[in-house]
Amino acid sequence: MRPKRADLVAHARASIMRGSKSFGAASRLFDRVTRERAWLLYAWCRRCDDLADGQDHGRDTRAVADPAARIAEITAKTETALAGGTVGDPAFDALGQVAEEVGLPHGFARDLIAGFALDAEEWRPRSENDLLRYCYHVAGVVGCMMAVVMGVAPDDEATLDRACDLGFAFQLGNIMRDLEEDDRADRCYLPLEWLAEMDIPPGEHMKPWCRERLVVLVGRLGRLAEAHEASARLGTPALAFRSAWAVLAAADIYGGIARKVVALGPHAWDHRVTTSAAQKLAAIARAAGQASARSRLYPPAPRDGALWTRPRHASPTATW
Repeated sequence: MRPKRADLVAHARASIMRGSKSFGAASRLFDRVTRERAWLLYAWCRRCDDLADGQDHGRDTRAVADPAARIAEITAKTETALAGGTVGDPAFDALGQVAEEVGLPHGFARDLIAGFALDAEEWRPRSENDLLRYCYHVAGVVGCMMAVVMGVAPDDEATLDRACDLGFAFQLGNIMRDLEEDDRADRCYLPLEWLAEMDIPPGEHMKPWCRERLVVLVGRLGRLAEAHEASARLGTPALAFRSAWAVLAAADIYGGIARKVVALGPHAWDHRVTTSAAQKLAAIARAAGQASARSRLYPPAPRDGALWTRPRHASPTATW
């Protein structure tokens, strides 16, 4: 028997407050039901990421000895939760709860697990297209799931595309900020073709002599992140006010981190780039005004055809 919803929500709230102060701050802007559902979804995403990487709420990434077994465990527990069963792990039971409440397409959850599998296989992007495909699987699809949590219909492809764009912006910003941390874990998400263009040998990008060349590539990531963030903002008129407020605040907070990394140039990895409490409050205040005027600020416009487009499934409402 699945644990009581209130207990799952309490566990999920504790998880987001420990794992992401930025997402935690933005989530408080949702109405109560949406906020709790966002917490439930976050708890599952966080738990899967921690299991795959041997982390504790996103910290202390370390090499794991049994990556394939961990992906198998994540898959089995997720499938049990999606089928309505009780897992006994509150994060997975949280997924079952929120999926049941909002009619979450099961394929989205499976797409996220495919992203964890890429890391487990020590996959590296060769091209920009490879990088963006990875960003979809580890973040863009989370944007799609969050859109459904916020009330977007699973077959509203246009709004889901905008939600996916926000996930791209977040992930590209994370990659920029965490280059040094990922390097310590023997990971690099800069495409091999980009490194070759700058004459940076694989595995050498964090060496002092590469720093100025690395800044060029980070600027390229920053422009990609900004393009996807701008596209995501155009989807906010489809959301209720409080959901739009939360989305725009998160976009500002995470976009601010990416812009700080670019502005710091070669010193971006001397210390981990963060946003202060005051900066978060300022972003939340700006987002309130933007959400109030979202129909005027972000009028209907076709999505930029140059942006990477998420894969389409045969039936978005099915359990693929």
